[in-house]
Parts: sequence; structure tokens; C-alpha cells
Amino acid sequence: MLSERTISLVKSTIPLLSGAGTAVTEHFYARLFSHNPELKHIFNMTNQQTGKQHFALFNAIAAYATHIDNPSVLQDAISRINHKHMSLNIQAQHYDIVGHHLIETLKELAPQEFTPDIEQAWREAYALLADMFITQEEGLYVHAQQQVGGWRGKRAFKITDIVQESANVKSFYLTPCDGNAIASYQAGQFIALSIKPTHCDYMQIRQYSLSQSPKAGHYRISVKKQGLVSEHLHQLHIGDLVELYPPAGDFVLRDNPKDKVFISAGVGITPMMAMLERALICQNSRKLLFIHACINKNEHSFKDAIDIKCKQHLNLSQEVWYEQENTTNKQGRIQLDQSDLLLPLEQGEFYLCGPTPFMANIKQQLINLGVAPTQIIYEVFGPHETL
Repeated sequence: MLSERTISLVKSTIPLLSGAGTAVTEHFYARLFSHNPELKHIFNMTNQQTGKQHFALFNAIAAYATHIDNPSVLQDAISRINHKHMSLNIQAQHYDIVGHHLIETLKELAPQEFTPDIEQAWREAYALLADMFITQEEGLYVHAQQQVGGWRGKRAFKITDIVQESANVKSFYLTPCDGNAIASYQAGQFIALSIKPTHCDYMQIRQYSLSQSPKAGHYRISVKKQGLVSEHLHQLHIGDLVELYPPAGDFVLRDNPKDKVFISAGVGITPMMAMLERALICQNSRKLLFIHACINKNEHSFKDAIDIKCKQHLNLSQEVWYEQENTTNKQGRIQLDQSDLLLPLEQGEFYLCGPTPFMANIKQQLINLGVAPTQIIYEVFGPHETL
């Protein structure tokens, strides 16, 4: 436990952090990669270039300083980060490296304000936070390793099938090279690939949603051709090898009899496919609604699969919004107050996945319609952002 004095000293730096903004994290990452370039094999360097990782880390630092006297309010965010770290194979020694560069960054950027007393308070606070992360993440590693078909670290898989789902999305079926069983997972979770694209200096780790309910013997991911790693994947062939870390993620289908509404845009449909399949298998929801938005028919992944499911299951209804085509589907972007579906606003669960601005807009629409925030569950691609 931290002393009242330590808590007070850390909180006193909140104005300093707010004033510095992302300059803190920009300096931190420049320092980190200068002294420990091997970490470029772990961090998403594209997010470094766009500044997304800087923004996410700054928010995390500021949030911890603000709630240091009651970190339990951050548990949802911590859990999400735990799963992301598991997919990156983050180890205890990485926390020592990050902690060192964080403290040195604060000392270098604010040598007058960052006094020895405040430095010691931050060291104590960071040590407590790191220990919490290390402990919780070790629990995830052990669980992933000990379950049937589980493993720890990388495992080689072979691409055994590739299916074109839409103009820019391909599904990859991945089978373990050792021929052994594979770990199950919860619908909505992702799996991380470690791969070195052509002409890239570093290994790249990317997380892709598992796009079907658990199946024996293989995983399926569905990847949009967009970005360094995804474009590389689209050039691979049946028989090529990739390395996977175990399934992870806390965006999962809740096991209860509530009505469920899946709302997605673009490639955000991928975890929804796994959730929908699982919900249909469980058969414990009175009503399932599937609402999807995309540019046009050519960009509509899994169209035929959803159509077939709707014909097979009377409790499943769908609504499609095309932005660019005037068809029998809805035109434009999703407007829930104009939906032809009867939304379960009071008791239903609403699962969102897609670009962050899309989800923020849908969440606000739901709140305007009277849906409680606790009924809204969402997944953010890349560094976590709030909606």
C-alpha cells in the first residue's frame, strides 16, 4: 500500500502532466527506443508514427495519477491492457525498462518540479502498478498454457485455406504445424500474429479478431487489406507459415439470456460473426439483431452467411446500411432512431465494433434513446481509447 504522503506527491504532479501533454510520451518513446531498440519488435511502430500510442500512454499515466488512491475504478481499463500485453508477450523485465525511462523522462522534462521526493513517490507508485500488471498477466499466461490445447509464447501455424469475403477482406484458416489440439476461446476475442513483412526491419505483432465461434483444429481470422501487416498477409498463400500467440481479449459475448444487438461497421464485423455464431449455438436469447454498415455491396463481408443464418433462425433479424448505394438496404450511415428493427432499449445488450468515431456516434445514439451505458460493450482496434 502507498502512504498518504506518496499519494499526495503523485497527485501533485497532475497539473505538470496536463501541462506537458503528449510531450511526455513523445520524449519517453524516443528515449525508450534509443536505449532499447529491441523493443521495436514488440511495439506497433505504425501507432508510434501516428501518435496513437503516445496519446494512449499519456491518458493511462494521467488516469493512474488521478485515481492512485482508488485504482479499482481503473480495473476495466487495466483488464483490457492485461489482455493486450498478453498478446504481445510482455514480461516482467519489460516493466523495469519502461519504469526506468518513464522516471528519467519526467526528470529530464521537468528538472525543477520533479524533486527527489516526487521522484521517490513515482518510483513507489510505478512499482505498485507494475506488480499489479505482472501478477494479473502471469495469471493469463498460466491459464492460456494450462487449458486443453493451450500454449505460452509463439506457436507455428500453417495457412490451410484462404477465402475472399469481400473486395478487401480475406479470411485465413490457420492450423497448428505440430498437429496438436488448439486452445478454445470466448467469442469476441482476438489472436496475435508475429510476422516480419518484406522490407521491414522489425518483427511486427498485430491482433486480429477470431471471426467464427471456436472450432476444433483451426482458427479463422478475417483481415482487411489495410496497413503494413495486413497488406503483407494478403500476399501470403495456402501453405505459408505464421506464428501465433494464444487467444486473448476482454471484449466477449456475455453468457446470459438477454436480447443482444450486434452493431458493426466495415471490418468491425469480424468479432460479431463469432459472437453471433455463439449466441445461436447457446439459444438462450429471445431476440438477436445484427446491424451492419459498410460502403457498398462490394465491401460487405459475410453477406451470404448472415442471410442464410437469418433464414435458419426465426429469432435473428438483420439490417444493413450502405453508404454509397441506393439499394433495398438502408441508405447512408446508421441512424438508430430510423431503424426498422425493434431495439430492446431497456434490457438488451449492445455490442459495438468498428472505427472509433463510428462507435462513439453509435454509443451516443443509444444513450439518446435511453440505453444505459452499462448495456453498451465495445471493442477498439489498436491502442485503447474511450468513447
